Amino acid sequence: MEVVQVLCMKEGTGDSSYAENSLLQCIIDDCRFSKNISVTISALVVQRKVISLTKPIIEEAITNLYCNNLPASLHIADLGCSSGPNTLFVVSEVVTAVDKVCKKMGHRLPEIQVFLNDLPGNDFNSIFKSLPNFQKDLQKTMGAGVESCFVTGVPGTFYGRLFPSKSLQFIHSSYSLQWLSQVPEGLESNKGNIYMASSSGPCVLKAYYQQFQKDFSMFLRYRSQELVEGGSMVLTILGRRSDDPSSKECCYIWELLAVALNDMVAEGLIEEEKMDSFNIPNYTPSPTEVKCEVEKEGSFTINRLEVFEVNWNAYHGEFCPLDARKEGGYNVAKMMRAVAEALLVSHFGDGIVDEVFSRYKNIVADQMSREKTEFVNVSISITRRG
Repeated sequence: MEVVQVLCMKEGTGDSSYAENSLLQCIIDDCRFSKNISVTISALVVQRKVISLTKPIIEEAITNLYCNNLPASLHIADLGCSSGPNTLFVVSEVVTAVDKVCKKMGHRLPEIQVFLNDLPGNDFNSIFKSLPNFQKDLQKTMGAGVESCFVTGVPGTFYGRLFPSKSLQFIHSSYSLQWLSQVPEGLESNKGNIYMASSSGPCVLKAYYQQFQKDFSMFLRYRSQELVEGGSMVLTILGRRSDDPSSKECCYIWELLAVALNDMVAEGLIEEEKMDSFNIPNYTPSPTEVKCEVEKEGSFTINRLEVFEVNWNAYHGEFCPLDARKEGGYNVAKMMRAVAEALLVSHFGDGIVDEVFSRYKNIVADQMSREKTEFVNVSISITRRG
């Protein structure tokens, strides 16, 4: 599978698009893209929890970067930006952090060039169409100086070079680095599974880990060439706390999708050979694995390394005016469809997609009613050594 050609979040602003279902990214600043209010409000609750934990890390990195270097201009990249309102909210958070430290020091806001990167199949048009409203919102929040913020799209894989040497001061990436550059080799024995699972053999787990090591070390090497000395990165990756790469905390959501697919195999709706040859190009690392690769590559100093959880159900422990708790399985299935549909269509064709996610919704809802289900997030802040 050519992941660069296939992997992209579902484009547009339709009911199953990524823009409508990015449950695990930064909070959507408004609901003008929404066609399903309960799903959008559900997204808002989860995203508030995530941003409340990652925002201090970003602010600390930006403050240290600016105070130590006092740059006349800032060049910032968001890698794996995807599309939809979340994309520009990340930009807004970074620019606001710069503005905050500048005002504290009595400085004018420097010119800021923001590069938004994702694979060529990403829906960049949706981002560009929302830029005028983004600029207006930023103007209301910050006032003067916003006109010196420039946004550019950069298509390409972050597992290769994207920018000239020493041209960036800050890099952000959220929920992208768990995606591998390719499906690992040597997964022929992983029959009946679509990812690492409790029934996967040691050779399967090793193949996934080695692909992660190769990809993440390559990512770090290229970014070390593109960042100036003292430049920073804040990376948030879907991961796990456990040392077991096949633990439920990171693999369960894919195992439940495999249940839906295997049921369709048993009913003759999907060919068994097709099922046995399908694997997700994804690896959810532990904080120890992330730390190990950063230290091994050697170009960066680790400032912070944190782990936190977000419940699959956006309304876990929250007051819900629309009683959207009951729609938890529906919301999670929609989010996963936005993420995985391109991969499924590429391998199985588009004739099965609706049926797969109809079944998946019920399976997920059943499991969410029985046990605690959470996404684990690994966040790391690192600085380019001199």
